[in-house]
Amino acid sequence: MNCFSSPLGDFILSRTPANQPDPANLQAWDAADHYLLEQVNETDDGTIHPRNTLILNDNFGALSVALAARLNKRRQESTQGRPGKESTLTLISDSFLAHQALATNLTRNGLPDNAVLALDSLAPLSGHYDLVIIKIPKTLALLEDELFRIRPHLHATSRIIGTGMVKSIHTSTLALFERIIGPTRTSLAKKKARLIHCEFDESLQPGSSPYPTLYTLPDSHHLITNHANVFSRQRLDIGTRLFIEHLPKTDRFKDIIDLGCGNGIVGLLAAVRNPAAQLHFVDESFMALASARSNFRHALGEQCTAQFQAGDCLQGFAPDSADLILNNPPFHQQHVVGDHIAREMFRQSHLTLRDNGELWVIGNRHLGYHSVLRKLFGNCELVASNEKFVVLRATKQPGATTPTRLEPGASAKPKDSTGRQRRNQSRRPGAARVKSRRK
Repeated sequence: MNCFSSPLGDFILSRTPANQPDPANLQAWDAADHYLLEQVNETDDGTIHPRNTLILNDNFGALSVALAARLNKRRQESTQGRPGKESTLTLISDSFLAHQALATNLTRNGLPDNAVLALDSLAPLSGHYDLVIIKIPKTLALLEDELFRIRPHLHATSRIIGTGMVKSIHTSTLALFERIIGPTRTSLAKKKARLIHCEFDESLQPGSSPYPTLYTLPDSHHLITNHANVFSRQRLDIGTRLFIEHLPKTDRFKDIIDLGCGNGIVGLLAAVRNPAAQLHFVDESFMALASARSNFRHALGEQCTAQFQAGDCLQGFAPDSADLILNNPPFHQQHVVGDHIAREMFRQSHLTLRDNGELWVIGNRHLGYHSVLRKLFGNCELVASNEKFVVLRATKQPGATTPTRLEPGASAKPKDSTGRQRRNQSRRPGAARVKSRRK
């Protein structure tokens, strides 16, 4: 937990999940959050404020908590005879973890659970919004889909503000605002953050969202649906191709989990190869789960059932409840790169597997998952490989106990999206001195 000193007050915030390594270097906010709240505060005289505010992609609730605290204060002032209007705050996020973080941080700061209405990325909107705040997402396709979704809910005086770090805002980002919403300009950069100001142009006719996209799975008749925030929306990626070519087929698997399922291709083909098994699809992205559900039902029909669960890894699954877990772990959370998510997925998989149950993992060669799996399971077998990817299998030994935490290795510290850990740590010893002698 850290204290976020914002223009609207000080708030205690934490990231989700809470078991991430090196928490002192991972904050639940960034300079873009601070810059936007500063802008909102400077342009608000306290007497006129938006009745309906919509917030998109607030990763850990920094924006939502700050604005909810301001709204809560004004409601209290209104009961004391001061001017005030009943207002609403709505958050849209595709991340289950973002929803969890919002709930946790509202409670931590003494705000009611219903201070912010949290919706998933595919939930229908109603009414119109006076203020729309958009934290620029990592995926440009998600931003495009979001802009199409909010456009019908804007009016002539709606205020639209985007915010993000400079490295996340490109010419293509601004072009989307211009094409879908209206005239767009950017602010000066401040602490490597920037604001986007956009005006709603009612006369624009931008068409409709191109999402979800469709493609036919190679060597099959399966038509694959992909919502905007799904990885590899246009075609089957080469890692998944290798994985599905080697999926196991046996009568002994009763419960199969596709962990981090994405569009559900891996679980779908596992169901085809193991028709007697019950399939469970898990992801923290609501768009991924919607894609997986659509693909499963389109391929196998309504008579075939499966479970689809938005969650943090395998939380909610009982220990010793699965025979096979299939996993393509992510190595980043937003712009933070590291293997902490993979390690927690492996640990929870070990807990969830029955004795002699198997965890199958697809990953890049350089990530070194084999050493982590061997340490946790006591074994790890190479199933298949190519020049870039490996398919690994680890088996839970009878009577094995699951550790409460996997300690990260020396190379597993979280990094930013450029691959750096800390600027000074990324230099070789003596590098600064060598550079100074060359001047």
